[in-house]
Amino acid sequence: MNLWPFAAATTTAAPAENRWSWLLPGGRRLELGRRVEVMGIVNVTPDSFSDGGRFFDRKAAVEHALRLAGEGAAIVDVGGQSTRPGSEPLSAGEETDRVLPVIEGLRAGSAVPVSIDTYRAEVAARALDAGADIVNDISAFRFDEDMLPLLAERKVPAIAMHIKGTPRDMQRDPRYDDVVEEVRSYLAGALERAERAGLSRGQVAVDPGIGFGKSLEHNLELLRNLPRLRELGVPLLVGASRKSFIGKVLELEVGERLEGTLAVSALCAAAGADLVRAHDVAANLRAVRMAEAVVGRGR
Repeated sequence: MNLWPFAAATTTAAPAENRWSWLLPGGRRLELGRRVEVMGIVNVTPDSFSDGGRFFDRKAAVEHALRLAGEGAAIVDVGGQSTRPGSEPLSAGEETDRVLPVIEGLRAGSAVPVSIDTYRAEVAARALDAGADIVNDISAFRFDEDMLPLLAERKVPAIAMHIKGTPRDMQRDPRYDDVVEEVRSYLAGALERAERAGLSRGQVAVDPGIGFGKSLEHNLELLRNLPRLRELGVPLLVGASRKSFIGKVLELEVGERLEGTLAVSALCAAAGADLVRAHDVAANLRAVRMAEAVVGRGR
């Protein structure tokens, strides 16, 4: 009996085909695959599900971003558009006005790679001009037809996430025949479209979109089957931090979900994820490093 079902997903040293070197603007590189890295979250919004309003002020947001970088974040992800269930879209202008000062302030104070969390090509372009390095698109390049041409032109790495529907309607009774296969197929399609547009396959990471058009059981099934998503052969990111499925399992409000988040991050590290996206960088980094030590990853 296999008492540690994720152990087979990892090896003492990640094989060369499971390592990637992301070329960032300015000639810098971000190495992925050898160890699990943590992406820190900065929501410059008044209404995000977990920390909405806490970092809406530019100064507070920049200070928080620099703190996450200091805690060991490999990437700091800056977003100005709430994508919580039921949220309404902002104008591109308002979204841009929220994120640009934070990206500029972060870039002035740190060399940490910065991702812009947006599905709009216009916002992404302005963010890249301001110093962002990576584009994190919750729609896997589907919501804006100009996104892939922009990424190909700028030659920047990107993250493609699965979503069923839109943030406004995604949690209205989401259904799947086979959630793992449908998410995998969706992400494979995003990779194919990115390659046709001129992006290198290894420069695009995939994200199963935990909580984005999924029930509690859908989320758990995806987490149990991360090795299936690793078969796509690109970096794998998982964003589960403080999400409602953790609250449902543990019967806890959003501010009490740290331990549940750490458990998920550790299991993702053992199952082969390359990045975990988290609000609490230092704690998650400790959790994934401990998980790596147990399964022998990253030596």
